[in-house]
Amino acid sequence: MGEAGNKELQTKSDHNRSLNLDVSETRVYFYDFVKNINISSRIDTAADLLRKSIELDNSRRVIVFVPGYKSQIKRDIEELVRQTYKSVPNIYLIIIDHSPYTYENKEKLQSYSRSVKYAYYIGTSLGKFLSDFCNRKIPPNNVHCIGHSLGSHIIGYAGETFTNITKEKLWRITGLDPAGPCFANGPVEEHLRSGVGKYVEVYHCNAGYLGTTRTIADTDFFFNYDGKIQPNCDAGDNLEETVKCYHKACVKYWMKTVHNPELYVARSCPSYKAFAEGLCEENETTTAGCYNPGDARGIFYVSTNTYP
Repeated sequence: MGEAGNKELQTKSDHNRSLNLDVSETRVYFYDFVKNINISSRIDTAADLLRKSIELDNSRRVIVFVPGYKSQIKRDIEELVRQTYKSVPNIYLIIIDHSPYTYENKEKLQSYSRSVKYAYYIGTSLGKFLSDFCNRKIPPNNVHCIGHSLGSHIIGYAGETFTNITKEKLWRITGLDPAGPCFANGPVEEHLRSGVGKYVEVYHCNAGYLGTTRTIADTDFFFNYDGKIQPNCDAGDNLEETVKCYHKACVKYWMKTVHNPELYVARSCPSYKAFAEGLCEENETTTAGCYNPGDARGIFYVSTNTYP
């Protein structure tokens, strides 16, 4: 397994909600691939700009993707998301770039702690944008927020804020390996969790290291070796790169399911050990990923044919 599978990263967390930090440089990137429209704006002006620029189709699904720590609109994860959804009909895609507050090249733990401090404020700003955006004809039942790592907690805050403003809940919130450091051992209200959307699901790929071990979504999916270790990620002696690969795997698995509805079957099981030993073969199954019907609750395990 190696250290990457079971070493919990610890760093000081700051979840102070009274700082009123300015996150207005966060940018919204809006894509309508059908009409070849690409609009970007600061988050505090984005809803008005979109209202004035385009006539929104309220029958379309809105996919909102929020990446994690040290992300940026031109990096590989964001490009994977764009390319994945480019050929999906009847959707709008929104990608959030919060890099002014979460991408520093200073000492690593100091930089990450700064990002965590800003996460709540980025999330509340996103929730305000979505409430204004939906007020322009988009039903909350058409909005699906997907977050990776730190972005998972950001969409949790966004869901809370949206509900506080509108008294409604966003349709679906998906956390892809929600960040563990600064969150796993912190207060539950700081963590992505059940209740912040109509349906909340979490996918675990590096649980206990870069990802959280906590199971507080409506449905928690653990991929491969207990949601900790993923195949095809061995970078030799470079543990940091190996772990990053595990952590990003959840995004790659999810994006594969967008065009492959039945790719991953998830099975309910009380533990990975029982799952690996084949003791849950008669248990409930559901589809993991984009086409998860959302009617199953609890803990599920998934093998991508390499594990267990």
